[in-house]
Amino acid sequence: MRKHRKLAILAKIEPVYGTDSVPTGAANAILATDVTLTPLAGEDINRDLLLPWLGHQGIELVGNYVQMEFSVECAGAGAAGTVPAYGALLRACGLSETITPSTSVDYEPVSDGEESVSVYFNQDGVRHVALGCRGSFQLDIAAKQIPRFRFQLMGLLGTVTDSALPAADVSAFQKPVPVSNANTSFSLHGAARISERVSFDLGVDVVPRFLIGDERIQLVARQSTGSVVVEAKAMASANWFDIAQAKTLGALELIHGTVAGHIVRLDAPSVQIGRPTMGETNRITNYALPLIFQPQSGNDEFTLSIR
Repeated sequence: MRKHRKLAILAKIEPVYGTDSVPTGAANAILATDVTLTPLAGEDINRDLLLPWLGHQGIELVGNYVQMEFSVECAGAGAAGTVPAYGALLRACGLSETITPSTSVDYEPVSDGEESVSVYFNQDGVRHVALGCRGSFQLDIAAKQIPRFRFQLMGLLGTVTDSALPAADVSAFQKPVPVSNANTSFSLHGAARISERVSFDLGVDVVPRFLIGDERIQLVARQSTGSVVVEAKAMASANWFDIAQAKTLGALELIHGTVAGHIVRLDAPSVQIGRPTMGETNRITNYALPLIFQPQSGNDEFTLSIR
């Protein structure tokens, strides 16, 4: 019998794509929640032979890879200018990492040279190894909730073996603060907004490519989007319908946390508003606004800053 909740996830950047970087519990453990693993994804093919009798002819399992999905709490690194414990995951989603000592660690999108991670997924003594892992994520900031990243990763199929659970050191993960007026601020198109929820979707398109001479998980496209639910005000405050129809671009600023070392900030300079829809919460009218994050001069549609 294996217990489902006894789990260790380790992730470490690969200097060479697809080569096991050998993550350890002491240095590379990930503190995750709401975890799912598809240990043998891929395609099924059959020979489809015509024979004098009927019946299944069996299948071939081809293009085998690993899929995993999990959430990580959104919090700072404990000290400004320190890489957060989940930094390797952000880099595996096609983001660069720039460290400014004692100030911040900034993550910005790239369009080539994307990195990858080796992941060890050990569930109560059975270890699944995934190499060359890349993926995408969403960030959800909702009032009265713990903010979380939701990662989706794909990796090349490694070994599945009996292996003792590692001693996972997750002390680098900081305790998050809930989303609230005191802890969180949000502005859109030049003014602070009262909002119920802000979401961001990195929107990376990840494909498994199994070819003659090469096998890899490849990032092939990126279209970052999001949404926000804002309290409805008079049109003089913000006419979101005119803004959407005019395709006006404006800045977005989301700051969660107030103490240095525990701040996560999302800045985007050119955000387009999609088609607004009306709704209500507690009998108060609101607008749900789709967000489209556009680059200005390339790979600059947003900066995720850990401060």
